[in-house]
Amino acid sequence: MAVEKMSIAKALNESLRHALDTDPKVLIMGEDVGKLGGVFRITDGLQKDFGEDRVIDTPLAESGIVGTAIGLALRGYRPIVEIQFDGFVFPAYDQIVTQLAKMHARALGKIKLPVVVRIPYGGGIGAVEHHSESPEALFAHVAGLKVVSPSNASDAYWMMQQAVQSDDPVIFFEPKRRYWDKSEVDTDAIPGPLHKAVTVREGSDLTLVAYGPMVKVCLEAAAAAQEEGKSIEVVDLRSMSPIDFDTIQASVEKTGRLVVVHEAPVFYGSGAEIAARITERSFYHLEAPVLRVGGYHAPYPPARLEEEYLPGLDRVLDAVDRSLAY
Repeated sequence: MAVEKMSIAKALNESLRHALDTDPKVLIMGEDVGKLGGVFRITDGLQKDFGEDRVIDTPLAESGIVGTAIGLALRGYRPIVEIQFDGFVFPAYDQIVTQLAKMHARALGKIKLPVVVRIPYGGGIGAVEHHSESPEALFAHVAGLKVVSPSNASDAYWMMQQAVQSDDPVIFFEPKRRYWDKSEVDTDAIPGPLHKAVTVREGSDLTLVAYGPMVKVCLEAAAAAQEEGKSIEVVDLRSMSPIDFDTIQASVEKTGRLVVVHEAPVFYGSGAEIAARITERSFYHLEAPVLRVGGYHAPYPPARLEEEYLPGLDRVLDAVDRSLAY
């Protein structure tokens, strides 16, 4: 078994390297992905090893990058596009929503667009405006797109490979403040389904559901709650579209309570869909209303204020206490 402890950044780099090495139709495109190796060095060394025709430095034009990737996919390639920061994706939003997401249906299933759009997202790195946003709900709302986010190195490694192999377009959100968190990766493992949620901590009193950067916070909250005699289950959603409601439902029907946590604003966030669907499915099992914890309905603040904006341990534990008080 090839087990190695690596960071999420290293796991993504190794996964992209494997994809390039395995399939000559795989290409990587984006701003500074080649010689620089990307702002976060996720593509470090790949252009050197695979050449400028496979790892392509593009102009600063997100709409053009995604549009070119769509054209390449139509010609049989499997492009992996990097959007340098979350807030920079919006110039490409038209291409993603009106072309990438719709082409398969428009062609009555005869055309496939196997494009992966990598987006580092979320806050916690002290960045400037447009560098710390969480726009995942905007993409999950669009039919025709798959939307996923790993929370650890093993998932980063395997989910990236599964995304590249998918014939559907995948929006791959990478939690940038977790890039350097390390965990074990078994590169010989047989991964589970890409869109399957995973219970990462067992519990009996309440279920916490999170994805991406907030899984670690929820695990810390569960450990803190255990010191007070509370047994908290944590489910890593992994996929925001489609959502594995069955795994969430099974957990909630065991614990009777649910708190959904994400960095994105609570208002119209993905937590609202989970809360509504689980209420419909498991109404008679719920001992308390489904609660949501997330960012505020406001533009992401300057770096010195981001700790006040981001949901942290205290806000998660407060929701846990409110739910258990019912």
